[in-house]
Amino acid sequence: MHSASPHLDPGPILQTAFAFWSSKVLLTAVEFGVFTKLGNRKLTGAELGAEVGLHPRAIGDFFDALVAMKFLDREGDGPEAQYCNAPPGALYLDSSSPRYIGGILVMLNERLFKFWHDLPEALRTGRPQNEAKHGQKGVFEELYEELPRLEQFMGAMTGLSRINFEAFAAKFDFSPYKRLCDIGGATGLLCIEVARKHSHLQCVSFDLPPVEPIARKHIAAAGLSNRVSAAAGDFFKEPLPKADVITMGMILHDWNLEKKMHLIRSAYDALPPGGALVAIEALIDDARRENVFGLLMSLNMLIEFGDAFDYSGADFRQWCGEVGFKRFDVIHLAGASSAAIAYK
Repeated sequence: MHSASPHLDPGPILQTAFAFWSSKVLLTAVEFGVFTKLGNRKLTGAELGAEVGLHPRAIGDFFDALVAMKFLDREGDGPEAQYCNAPPGALYLDSSSPRYIGGILVMLNERLFKFWHDLPEALRTGRPQNEAKHGQKGVFEELYEELPRLEQFMGAMTGLSRINFEAFAAKFDFSPYKRLCDIGGATGLLCIEVARKHSHLQCVSFDLPPVEPIARKHIAAAGLSNRVSAAAGDFFKEPLPKADVITMGMILHDWNLEKKMHLIRSAYDALPPGGALVAIEALIDDARRENVFGLLMSLNMLIEFGDAFDYSGADFRQWCGEVGFKRFDVIHLAGASSAAIAYK
């Protein structure tokens, strides 16, 4: 017999159990372009519903749910009330905003929402539950075959990464170093953010050959081509470019332990004494009790890749210590993300 406690609230259980409702409302609002279509305007439910293509039955519930969730604001009540973007929606979910993070939400909606339905199978089998399970090409294999889609995908990742890379550029002490190389640099965003803040640094964004023209374009648009360059190569087949600081932003968690160790060894070989390897991730806390997002991200790696996983600062310290790194640090960046640092 369980003795019922009148003070124990089932709210957190129910909130988590029903979380997919609110998640799908937000993801659908981004898919429909609600925040982008609103922009700086104020529209009635009927006007906004017509622009988005909603059935009249859905208009009030859908937009008012977004109001209650604090992503939209509403002036007034009833049919004449006007909806507008709340500050977070305007800043992060209107695609015309330079701080837009909606790209990752589109990917969550189009791909991961349905793949997470198969979490039980992933947990029982240890196998990926992505496109490959259904006989299709893997997402990255398909992306790298088509440059416009690859660039679109990298743009989707940019909004989420920028917050962490800005924080890293502000919090890490770059004064002893002259050259940084970002491994898996995609659009060159980490190099761009660091170079903007530290004028003495030369930076190299290193990624696969199809990515190089995308990075060059973004670097040129930032006006930093004189201090930031793009280099092409395969980090599993070639040595990494020599640098004083080697960064890996959301890279290590994509791989199993054997490949993680290969990348750490490659970084060690490319660094001078005193050089630093920096891994930026949703780093799991050492006791594995606190960082819910980091732990869920690791489950997402199971769903995406099977044997890939996220890790703690203690894990990183152990692996880097085995390779020969001597000193370690962790710097909290933003939200669930931190920079794990190993010094040679």
